[in-house]
Amino acid sequence: MEPYFIGKPNPLMIQTALRHLEEHSENAIVVGDRMDTNIRGGIERGMETILVLTGVSTRETVEQFPYRPTRIVESVAELKRD
Repeated sequence: MEPYFIGKPNPLMIQTALRHLEEHSENAIVVGDRMDTNIRGGIERGMETILVLTGVSTRETVEQFPYRPTRIVESVAELKRD
């Protein structure tokens, strides 16, 4: 049997995690520091997305993509549980 490789965050990986948590995508948020992987993966699953500016992507590089995160924050310290 050949292995099946998936990269982070593949939509299958997100769906598997949601199923394991018994949660629906409308009740989950993808938080990540890369527009081309984390944010794209969340958008592809129809989820809310938060771009954290502590990694690869910057406010300026966001403009290079045809999609946008729901929110942009400087750090995860700005994220609070409501």
